[in-house]
Amino acid sequence: MKIPRDLGADELIKLLKKKYGYEVTRQTGSHIRLTTTQKGEHSITIPNHNDLKIGTLNAVLTDVAVHMEREKQALMKELFE
Repeated sequence: MKIPRDLGADELIKLLKKKYGYEVTRQTGSHIRLTTTQKGEHSITIPNHNDLKIGTLNAVLTDVAVHMEREKQALMKELFE
């Protein structure tokens, strides 16, 4: 599965909240901090942009996959299908 090219921060936040329990803990400028307590506490920072750059989205998905102890492809299928 390919990484979506037109995914915005708002949509990614909704998907991460629904599937993995991430909650917005703070926002500083254009960066939003999300935290989950599933499988231990984990925080990620996402820039609040309409279209996230592919490299940024890839890094966020990789970080979440490592924390959730899942393959990145499996995580992407859960989020985007």
